[in-house]
Amino acid sequence: MRLSQTGMGTTKLNNIDEMYPGQSILLQTGQLVQYGAGLFGYNNVPLLVRRNVEQVIIETLNKYGCIEVLLPTLQPDTIWKNSGRYEHYTNDGTMLVTESNKGTFCLAPTGEEAMLEFAREKLKSYKNLPVTYYQIGEKFRNEIRTRGYLLRGKAFPMLDAYSFDVDEQSMAKSYENVRMAFLEIFEKIGLPVIPIVADNGAMGGKKSEEFMLISSQGEDKILYDETTKIGLNTEILEREDYKEYLKNEYGIEDISNLKEIRTMELGHIFQLGTRYSEMMNGKYINKDGQEELIYMGCYGIGVSRTVAALYEYCLINDEKWGPCGFVLPENIAPYKLHIIPKVENEEKLKLANDIYDKLYEKGIKVIIDDRQNLTIGAKIKDCKVLGSPYLLVLGDKQEEGKFEVENNKTGEKEVLTFEQLINKF
Repeated sequence: MRLSQTGMGTTKLNNIDEMYPGQSILLQTGQLVQYGAGLFGYNNVPLLVRRNVEQVIIETLNKYGCIEVLLPTLQPDTIWKNSGRYEHYTNDGTMLVTESNKGTFCLAPTGEEAMLEFAREKLKSYKNLPVTYYQIGEKFRNEIRTRGYLLRGKAFPMLDAYSFDVDEQSMAKSYENVRMAFLEIFEKIGLPVIPIVADNGAMGGKKSEEFMLISSQGEDKILYDETTKIGLNTEILEREDYKEYLKNEYGIEDISNLKEIRTMELGHIFQLGTRYSEMMNGKYINKDGQEELIYMGCYGIGVSRTVAALYEYCLINDEKWGPCGFVLPENIAPYKLHIIPKVENEEKLKLANDIYDKLYEKGIKVIIDDRQNLTIGAKIKDCKVLGSPYLLVLGDKQEEGKFEVENNKTGEKEVLTFEQLINKF
């Protein structure tokens, strides 16, 4: 990417939001554009970060035997009325609804109904089970209290997966399979999430876990023991039977050592049982030729939430100015190297273009800052804002045939030949 083609000007950060400094920087530098409360557009770099996060999710779920599909976001109201949740979502104003001469349609806030509708005709026999379908698509919720920019918006990309099984034991195996996939997904992305006991709430079913990132920016309070790694949402304690519930479902008998911390929810998994199958006639034929209800599990990751959490987690601070940019993980950063040549020097600019072209030939995406009338110091500040893991400056101090590459996370510098530079990436 050539910065001269992006319209990016000199970065000046002012009045950064103390609660969400990472996303505040993205907004001030035009990497996120706000269209209204909870509605955002993505510029090139955060968009590619989002796609890389989605690719990690896709590759990992495929590895664990899940099957990718895609369902419509605009859905007829009938499938929601079949489940009994239409009035719930419309009465509280969460669901966005439109009427036409062809009927009433709604923008999906979640996907249980549509996925059961999709699967019901395909999973008629025990021979078709178990299976886990998943999709990554836009969801819409008319949040009254949008919060934290991408952390709670009205339109947001989401991974939602659904398992279908013959009985409770099989459902538990599918649940554990996706649980392990989720842990691997967040590890690959670079976010140290912790799975904690959660309440199923309006989703129904009897068991669920949330994937939490410890963060002062989170709106959830959990109880957590760093030694045993046991955690639970404080909502659990509102249940009259919480002691029996924790013991029977999770094997937790003592919570006296758990301490309250603040966290950010990035994922949630549920064992739904037969709740939705009962409401929407989700049945299969068993080995004896008898009809039985399908057991379901539900699994979600907020993709935009994860992107927002990643930017906040990867925030870097200048000792003098405070929050000043990011260093994105190498496997997630869309551009691995940020090249800053002295554009007034034709030789340096040509050299920068040679490196840029050579790396692109090898499939390595690079940023070259070829903007005019900006100091190298100002361009280095913009490099931090864009989050590339490595920096290469081609200025007056650069010696012929030697290239000093700086690791933006550690500050370590490495002097390489042209060939070594290409090979490194």
